[in-house]
Amino acid sequence: MSKSTLQTVPALGTHPAAGSNPSRAETREQLSKATYDLLVIGGGILGISTAWHAAQSGLRVALVDAGDFAGATSSASSKLLHGGLRYLQTGAVKLVAENHFERRAVSRNVAPHLANPLTFYLPVYKGGPHGAAKLGAGVFAYSALSAFGDGVGHLLSPAKAQQDVPELRTENLKAVAVYGDDQMNDARMALMTVRAAVDAGAVVLNHAEVTGLRFTKGRVTGAELKDRTSGDEFGVNARLVLNATGPWVDHLRTMEDPDAAPSIRLSKGAHLVLKRTSPWKAALATPIDKYRITFALPWEDMLLLGTTDEEYEGDPADVSVTEKDVDQILDEAAFSVRDQQLQRDLITYSFAGLRVLPGGPGDTSKAKRETVVTEGRAGMLSVAGGKWTTFRHIGRTVMKKLESLPGHPLGDGFEPVKELPKRLPLPGVANPRAVEHRLLVDSPEPGSRMAADTARHLATHYGSLAFDIARLANENPELGERVHPDAPEIWAQVAYARDHEWAETPDDVLRRRTTLTIRGLATDEVRGKVQALLEEK
Repeated sequence: MSKSTLQTVPALGTHPAAGSNPSRAETREQLSKATYDLLVIGGGILGISTAWHAAQSGLRVALVDAGDFAGATSSASSKLLHGGLRYLQTGAVKLVAENHFERRAVSRNVAPHLANPLTFYLPVYKGGPHGAAKLGAGVFAYSALSAFGDGVGHLLSPAKAQQDVPELRTENLKAVAVYGDDQMNDARMALMTVRAAVDAGAVVLNHAEVTGLRFTKGRVTGAELKDRTSGDEFGVNARLVLNATGPWVDHLRTMEDPDAAPSIRLSKGAHLVLKRTSPWKAALATPIDKYRITFALPWEDMLLLGTTDEEYEGDPADVSVTEKDVDQILDEAAFSVRDQQLQRDLITYSFAGLRVLPGGPGDTSKAKRETVVTEGRAGMLSVAGGKWTTFRHIGRTVMKKLESLPGHPLGDGFEPVKELPKRLPLPGVANPRAVEHRLLVDSPEPGSRMAADTARHLATHYGSLAFDIARLANENPELGERVHPDAPEIWAQVAYARDHEWAETPDDVLRRRTTLTIRGLATDEVRGKVQALLEEK
């Protein structure tokens, strides 16, 4: 990993620990007593990024979500920060270059502690949808648009590729095209962005459902809310309200205007997580047809397979992985992955998310992943669509729209988004290798050294904030014990999630703040212990 140390890594015991977050009651009172410049409804990455940029601008910002932060689509992605290789087929060269720019900014400057470079192998099989020459030229062009920052895209022999991916199917394999992108834990990236928004002054509350909108002289000026954890009802006043609810964006639009026409359509993407049968040093991106690619990605010591792409018309809350999805994902993976890695008993978890696409006809797999900002009849803005890679760009785009609204509802007392720092890092920014090393060598006493896999996990999921977790474990040895013997997480992470990362439920902890659920280790016993620790708050 060619990442420079971006800040001096402090020794254990010297890193300043932040105080615990305000209680939910304190946050509700704070939200109900003030008038905010901007109320963002929706705690997915679009809403989080907009709240972060708005708070940086000096606006008074509130952010609420009916569920957990990144609790739906934003934690159900393919975990990639990528330029979009398939977009080259449509001639979208400028879009790929812009995506690469954002990808490099996030992985090198904004969040090097949360993003990891990943080599991709694109196998070319006899009778496949693309030839070796075409894919070889494609990955070269792709790497050129990234200024060759991840090496030069090229072709590789099947024998060499199989050394890095032992489970690669080599029958009828003619060649392998190679390129580079990045991957992440999307839930952790989202949480760190929430933390950045709060550090910039935003007030946030998850598990707070909007039950209605507030109107003043025919304009939307806030929302009525219900705390799902306590049942308390309260309201928030705001000069401007942004609907960033993703798959639920039209539901909220009908609260503003019962006659509002549908503005989006949804596409379901399902994924499977499996135990690995051998080490993977690269990912596979296998063409299924002219437009679709199926991924097999080494991720969190597991293997991530997917994704599907089909139109979805049901209730967004009911989206799930069906037996048909499982069959499709395994069948498509079998084009390039050997059968022994695709046994059903290796599956530890499955998840599905909904892509938000602009309304209109056509195949969802060919639809553009563009962000659309619209203004409703009563002045509420709605933002929908986009992709994880460009989450910072989306936040800036929405802010530019807010700045240019007729009548300037935000006033003049804020800093234009163009004046904001271009690559402001997320909390905990540091070289993860340096953090891992310090965690391993800075033990308070002999015999208490942290396990290597735990140190690596903390470094790549928290950056320098890992030292706060290590301190908790040092002060209370019970918190230094593993949550489950087969996972790297320790109980100090659960306490930290409760006090500093807005975790309210076992799922908040096990699915999004740790990797216990995706590893298939969120047993009833573990869930009960997590619940007990959350209740100690």
